[in-house]
Amino acid sequence: MRQTDREFVPAGSEDQWPVHVLDGAPALITYIDRQRRFRFANGTHQAWMGVDPRQMVGRLVDEVVDHRSLARAGACLDQALAGEPAVYEGELFSGATRTYMHGNFQPDFDENGHVRGVFTVFIDLTERHALETQLRESEQRFYGAFQHAPIGMAMVTTDGHMLRVNDALCQMLGYGEQELLSLTLPDLTHTDDLPASHELTEALKRGQQETYQLEKRYIHRDGHAVHVLLSVSLVRGTGGEPYHAVAQILDISQRKAYEEALFRERELAEVTLRSIGDAVITTDLQHRVTSLNPIAEAMTGWTHAEAVGKPMSEVFQLIDSHTRKPLHSPLMDAIRRDAIVELKGDAVLLHRNGFETPIEDSAASIHDHAGSVIGGVLVFHDVSETRALALKMAHLAQHDTLTGLPNRSLLQSRLEQVLAAALRRHDQAALLHIDIDHFKQVNDALGHAAGDALLRSFANCLRDALRNEDTVSRVGGDEFVVLLSRIDGRISASQLSEKLMCLWQASDASRLGDLTITFSVGISVYPDDARDAEAMLRNADIAMYEVKMQGRNGYRFYTPSMSERPAARLRIEQDLRKALRQGDLHLYYQPKVDARTGGIVGVEALLRWRVDGRDVYLPDEFIPVAEETGLIVPLGEWVLREACRQAGAWYRAGHPIVVAVNVAAPQFQHPGFHDALKAALDDAQLPPSLIELELTERMVMSAGDQSRALMQRIKALGVSLALDDFGTGYCSLSYLKYFPIDALKVDRTFVRDIATDIDNAAITDAIIAMAHSLDMSVVAEGVETPAQAEHLRRAGCSLLQGFLFGVALPPEELEQRLSAA
Repeated sequence: MRQTDREFVPAGSEDQWPVHVLDGAPALITYIDRQRRFRFANGTHQAWMGVDPRQMVGRLVDEVVDHRSLARAGACLDQALAGEPAVYEGELFSGATRTYMHGNFQPDFDENGHVRGVFTVFIDLTERHALETQLRESEQRFYGAFQHAPIGMAMVTTDGHMLRVNDALCQMLGYGEQELLSLTLPDLTHTDDLPASHELTEALKRGQQETYQLEKRYIHRDGHAVHVLLSVSLVRGTGGEPYHAVAQILDISQRKAYEEALFRERELAEVTLRSIGDAVITTDLQHRVTSLNPIAEAMTGWTHAEAVGKPMSEVFQLIDSHTRKPLHSPLMDAIRRDAIVELKGDAVLLHRNGFETPIEDSAASIHDHAGSVIGGVLVFHDVSETRALALKMAHLAQHDTLTGLPNRSLLQSRLEQVLAAALRRHDQAALLHIDIDHFKQVNDALGHAAGDALLRSFANCLRDALRNEDTVSRVGGDEFVVLLSRIDGRISASQLSEKLMCLWQASDASRLGDLTITFSVGISVYPDDARDAEAMLRNADIAMYEVKMQGRNGYRFYTPSMSERPAARLRIEQDLRKALRQGDLHLYYQPKVDARTGGIVGVEALLRWRVDGRDVYLPDEFIPVAEETGLIVPLGEWVLREACRQAGAWYRAGHPIVVAVNVAAPQFQHPGFHDALKAALDDAQLPPSLIELELTERMVMSAGDQSRALMQRIKALGVSLALDDFGTGYCSLSYLKYFPIDALKVDRTFVRDIATDIDNAAITDAIIAMAHSLDMSVVAEGVETPAQAEHLRRAGCSLLQGFLFGVALPPEELEQRLSAA
């Protein structure tokens, strides 16, 4: 637009060019005098702002300009009127129109240097500003995503220098941002990983690939290796040349640790599978073979490569040894029932080449991490005559020889299996701890033979009343545990307890002469009362003691309100502390005789708690409490000192016999045991060869090298060592050579039936022969009949101990026997 008082003159007229340029310029141009009135406004105002410049001239700025624009740019006008140039950049308004402008305010001075007015020039930057805003927002989004990414991020030059790094990378490698920017990625790379990393980087620079991914190791600032997954993408310039790269760095150290642990577990499993003495075959759900270990290869005639993928029925063929008919594989039942299944009957495995091997086996299902069955495993072994003795010993190690019931070791294993199955199936299980009331009265009044007969009858009663899937175990002298694998709450457990009591009371075995035999039952229920095997056993035991305290002959469920240690045990602990102070504990001595001559050559020191000639508590009652409470260490030290003192007195009286002292596991493992033993020997002025320490298999085996080292130090003192109750624990025969043992004590459970039980006799004979081959002497305990003694003599047993040769005596009475011999 042009002002109307000017005539349009063609562009060729020289004097009109300034007007034409001002009106057509792509800018808003004005002149404002000192009174803040517009003196000139070019025609662009009409095109850009919709404002007629003729209406602006002569009017005040405050009258023409939008108050919002004046509020923003008015200060620049004031500054220019004051003689200082000013620049404004921002939004200006004209009605509903909003425009982003860049404005210059230039003062106009007269010849005296006074401000006459102000030139203003505004350029429209709306589109450029929008693009700049978008670019700035994009950069902010990129920076936020880059800086706060949960994985390490870096912008890297083609030669490996880092232009930018984020917080995650700094934390991952232990450096500050500026420290990290001063390094290159090759500087941080593990030397073993540099060649592969360099090769991929060069391929990226040569344009052979745009991205690459690599697992490698960076070195943390503290020196340890950080396993990472590195992903690199190339960014090219406008000309296509490599500009820089973006690296994403994911810390996979934990994953690598898991992979390494899994690899070790697999290696261990494979080594174990290949080295065990049993044959193992695994299958999938379709009963196709997935693996065989070397023993299975030898027993079936199929190699692993040949068998994998074959039907199980083709590789593993069973027949009955009597009928010669094919037997059903237990593996199918195990997978179908999701349970452990043992092979029934006299099974014979047919080798691929035709010969036969009698076997025993068991099958179980295999589960994935979610508990779903994904296959099965079959474990079997040769049970031919050459291995019969070893299998018999293995059975005895897990079963009570008197009743034939599972012992504590096997119970523990089955309990853990039942709890694991109950967890998977969301079932309930129960544990009944049963103790025969006043059992000691039976032994005292009727003898041990009657007591043994009672225990066998009681075991049969329990066994007959239970389901096949339940377990009854003898865990102590008169203590039994019943494991119920599946129950419908507490009602089922209480109903079974009442049923057992009724059946027992109705049997003839519950009455012996004038005695009526009852029992007490403590019950713990999974998962209400406990969630692991140890807690189940402990809580059932606590509940049983509550029944004892309430008068016996009943049952009770465990409740959290029951004391952590039963009241009876607490009373024993308190009384035992007093007994230690008051001298109520005594040592009695049971003779050991030479098997050939019958002369007393040694004794076993046995602890008694007697007051006024009567037992306060039996050892089976107070020794476990002492072990629980830690009193076993001072109690054991007292026994050791007293036994050494008495042995020294006999030695000086002309009776140099060996005194055997039982050592409890907590006492043996106590750091001061060796010093306490040496001090007891020194104080008694006793030759060390006259003291023998009796250790249990579990005690010796549990600490391994530590036990061996301590035993060697004890042997260096001159003290001999005996392994007590041999054959009832889990000591491998091959380990006997590893420990410095002088003597083996054959447990009374083998001796009891040695004259009538062929298997027991064979095992005992084998133990004696093996001990002699290892240059060890053998002591048989529990010898009660001449027939037992005669068999042991013929077998080559060194020493005999038992009621046949005398009960445990006070030291004065034993000395009389020694003097009379």
